[in-house]
Amino acid sequence: MRIVSVIVLVFSTVIAMNSASDGQEVYRLPPQGVVDVIDAKPEPGISFSPDAKTMLLLGRNAMPDISDISRRMLQLAGVRIDPVANSRFQTTFYNEIRVRKTVSESTDLGTKVELPDDVRIGTLSWSHDSSKFAFTVVTDEGTDLHVADVETAKSTLLCKNISLVMGTIQWMPDAKHILCTVVPENRGEEPVETRTPIGPNVQESSGNTSPTRTYQDLLKNPYDESMFEYFATSKMQILSLDGAVVHSFPDAIYASISPSPDGQSLLTTTVEKPFSYLMTYRSFPKRVSVLGLDGAEKYLVAEIPLEKDIPIEGVRTGPRNIDWMSSRDASLVWAEALDGGDPNKEVDFRDKLMTVAAPFDVEAVELKKIEHRSYGLSYLADAKQFMTTEYDRDRRWVKTLLHDQTQPDATPVTIVDRSIRDRYGDPGQTVSVRDESGHAIALQNGDWIFRMGSGASPKGNLPFVDSFNLKTQETKRFWRCEEGAFESAVRIAEIADDGTLKVITDFEDPTSPPNYRLRDLSNDTMVELTAFKDPTPQIRGIKKELITYERNDGVQLSATLYLPADYKEGTRLPLLVWAYPREFNDAKTAGQVSGSDARFTQIRGLSHLALLTQGYAIMDNATMPVVGDPETMNDTFVEQIVASAQAAIDKAAEMGVADPNRVCVGGHSYGAFMTANLLAHCDLFKAGVARSGAYNRTLTPFGFQSERRSFWDAKEIYFNISPFMHANKINEPLLLTHGEIDNNSGTFPIQSERLYQAIKGNGGTTRLVMLPYESHGYRARQSVLHVHAETIDWFDKYVKDANLEVAKGEDGEDSKPKEESKKADESVGSDN
Repeated sequence: MRIVSVIVLVFSTVIAMNSASDGQEVYRLPPQGVVDVIDAKPEPGISFSPDAKTMLLLGRNAMPDISDISRRMLQLAGVRIDPVANSRFQTTFYNEIRVRKTVSESTDLGTKVELPDDVRIGTLSWSHDSSKFAFTVVTDEGTDLHVADVETAKSTLLCKNISLVMGTIQWMPDAKHILCTVVPENRGEEPVETRTPIGPNVQESSGNTSPTRTYQDLLKNPYDESMFEYFATSKMQILSLDGAVVHSFPDAIYASISPSPDGQSLLTTTVEKPFSYLMTYRSFPKRVSVLGLDGAEKYLVAEIPLEKDIPIEGVRTGPRNIDWMSSRDASLVWAEALDGGDPNKEVDFRDKLMTVAAPFDVEAVELKKIEHRSYGLSYLADAKQFMTTEYDRDRRWVKTLLHDQTQPDATPVTIVDRSIRDRYGDPGQTVSVRDESGHAIALQNGDWIFRMGSGASPKGNLPFVDSFNLKTQETKRFWRCEEGAFESAVRIAEIADDGTLKVITDFEDPTSPPNYRLRDLSNDTMVELTAFKDPTPQIRGIKKELITYERNDGVQLSATLYLPADYKEGTRLPLLVWAYPREFNDAKTAGQVSGSDARFTQIRGLSHLALLTQGYAIMDNATMPVVGDPETMNDTFVEQIVASAQAAIDKAAEMGVADPNRVCVGGHSYGAFMTANLLAHCDLFKAGVARSGAYNRTLTPFGFQSERRSFWDAKEIYFNISPFMHANKINEPLLLTHGEIDNNSGTFPIQSERLYQAIKGNGGTTRLVMLPYESHGYRARQSVLHVHAETIDWFDKYVKDANLEVAKGEDGEDSKPKEESKKADESVGSDN
């Protein structure tokens, strides 16, 4: 087919172009009203103790400064490392901890934990007995581990030089010791890079099929390997709460560590050599074993080779998802593929579960066969009962079953059985708690377990709390959010003797900011737990409404329509359509409503809702469903998003709030991909903003989003839905923004650079803003405010203040899709 030669020609031409940037600019600010809203200090973060009797109020800033995110960072094996902190690179920190009883005066800010004023608090972990919490503090010398007592709010420095590049901090089952990883004492100096190579860097394939997703931050040479090994290697230790080292283990690259429920064994996964230059550390060879507290290996679970040659959406063979079983002293369980890890093979059972128990002196035995792909286990207090969750890839279907080992021949109880896209049928998540060893089990009251869900409905999300009887399979509703507000359950605080509940909820409505409540469901009373104030009263007049409408093929669509605070009824405003496409198997689930117009409007960070302060109407989360067979749904991707866009604009125009001649479109990531496609394939929009997108699908050749086919299996589809290939038809102004160190799989910064060059080379109007030190999302205050300034200027120039042009004929017929130019026809060839 001629399409392949055309792609090669395009690549060779574009790559030879000069840099996409014309030069560096200074950071700019949007209008002061936007600055004031974005800079507003957020309310504290809240962390409840496992018993829900204590809460922590965690102070934080709205955004970090650019100096915070421009610190030295190493990008190695899919990990971004802070070499000073010896941890994963972090851009946001808490700066204050306050401790208070959950049930207190709502204005009580608690007792402040004494820490330096400029402290940077990283991770935090509660002990499962709720008496203490551990947290890390990042300093200019490294990362320190502290432990604080709940009753006194006094903290103690437990250990310096914690290593969190690969590990974490965990409480041991007795809640009196902490398992952590530290920087090895004899680590020595950081490796020094040499400018003189010892030879070429070589990669080789032996002919096996090895589809690989596009990853960022990979190792490139032996120096990278040595740096990864240097920073990822740590020493595992168990500390008492006075800081004494009780047990110490050999240095290794510990990818994961988990103590057994009885506290006598440790399940460890260590990363082994040889490393790969094509994959992240998650695919490197590994050794999974059980260690005793003396450091001796009790049981070798698996030696896992480099994870290559895995089919798209497949899994590796051998043990995977290896973990301890809750409610037992020390029993391991894991899944193994029965289909070779290939989802395309037709088999009766895709997985089996294997188990082995301490003292690990016998071979593992089969616990259960799983019809579809195993997606994990959950446990009840009864050690003989557990729940399996499996996923049917072909139907996009999830099923959860309850198994009772005392009745091996009995039919499992069905807990969940639904399409993953069926929001209305979502029964919610099973509420889990930590048992006395710190492992997760389902919260139970006799035969009843509990569920919390978002409560999607035609009226919007109305969260709920239900209970489910494991014997009778009866569902009982305890509570549901009332219409006109948005209140979601965050914790079941207490179960009374009569089975009634006390539930902690997070309440908000259009005029009240989110605050926590304690609801007593036995007498329908509640106590306000917090009293956070409105941080941005200047935007409180913003109006919003959850609207529904229909696509031309009958698919039901929805969006949240926002109007400025000073909106006058009957005024037609410039309209922004902001969206993110999602895939569905059928029109019924695609048409289900999500979201709520009863939530408190907040404009934070990079939120496109900032345009409300500049006189725009916004259709937010305008649904762009792509409906069809999972194997081929992208065949009609363009047609479906264009039809969805047309329906959204028609609805806003019909309501009299939008000027159909002044409509713009925007999106982030896959939404950016959608935006560029809409500008290339229809004339519905005056301009667009695309943030951190991927625009040339031949650069993600082994699938993207939910696409299962490789480029070589569906060349025309990859070509047809790549905006880069249709850059000559993008004749509406397109603003592209991208973080210079985007680490999201598929959205390499080169995607925006090349689309910019292609549009520019074809005479289009475009602007490319590359943000230093930013990744897939933008964090620094300077970056965020600059993007707001760019977006407002762009849409003001090309949409709000543009000369009005007729977008519809005098007879009112819908705008037609763009006609293919002769140049496009010739480039594709007759096979397209």
